[in-house]
Amino acid sequence: MKGKSLWSDARSRLRRDPIGMISFVVICGYLLVALLCATHLGFKGYNVVDNSIAYQEPSVVHWFGTDIFGRDVFDRAAHGTITSLTVGFFGAGLSVLIGTILGAVAGYFGGFADELITWFYTTIDTIPYILLVVAFSFVMGPSLTTLCLAIGLTSWIRHCRVVRAEFLKQRERDYVQAAAALGSGNLRRIFVHILPNTFHLILINFTLGFISAVKSEVILTYLGLGVKPGTPSWGAMISDARLELSRDVWWGLAAATIFMFFLVLAFTLFNDALRDALDPKLKSR
Repeated sequence: MKGKSLWSDARSRLRRDPIGMISFVVICGYLLVALLCATHLGFKGYNVVDNSIAYQEPSVVHWFGTDIFGRDVFDRAAHGTITSLTVGFFGAGLSVLIGTILGAVAGYFGGFADELITWFYTTIDTIPYILLVVAFSFVMGPSLTTLCLAIGLTSWIRHCRVVRAEFLKQRERDYVQAAAALGSGNLRRIFVHILPNTFHLILINFTLGFISAVKSEVILTYLGLGVKPGTPSWGAMISDARLELSRDVWWGLAAATIFMFFLVLAFTLFNDALRDALDPKLKSR
């Protein structure tokens, strides 16, 4: 019988996991919502001002009511998906890229390179993460680009440690020594032989970084250091709800919280399913 590779076995395992597949469908649903909003094919009431229906309670027409300007709250929460997904994918992607490169260099070469990189991320790690992100956003000013850079440039330390540890282990394996004996250079051994065997860790850390980036965007926007004012964002909606709650206007907070809750929950459950599917120790079970 022909054996299965780690990736084909992982796909089969993931398809048999109902929670993982439901989470994947929910994530695809968020991507579809973001696509409809970005192409202006749906949820068009997010920026339509109508003061005559300000603070209208939830109804069949407006599922989560309207805000102080009469804009549809559900449509604004849907458009906030674009901001969260953008920050999540680009922020986590930049973080994973930096962590992978530095971790691979430190773990593979060792010696002075390892000591220098270890000193560098240990020094940065002594600074509280949220304070570092806040300082970065405060210096560059609120914008979506600044937010992605701030999160990506400050959240790579944990991933770097994981990749470094894995490279330290993999560089002594027989397949790497065999590649060296056949004349493979350092770059080929890193990118062709070792890196593919650590890709499951990169994928898992990316999903964890995505969750952290989404929550960081909401916190920073709530503090006024996230996206520019007027940009649809769940953090901005939660910030506006501080004054609205005194008027018993709860639906803005509810919409932003529900949208954020299901996105974070879906990525968390999908990450757990992905980790189980990619675990080589479970392959024989």
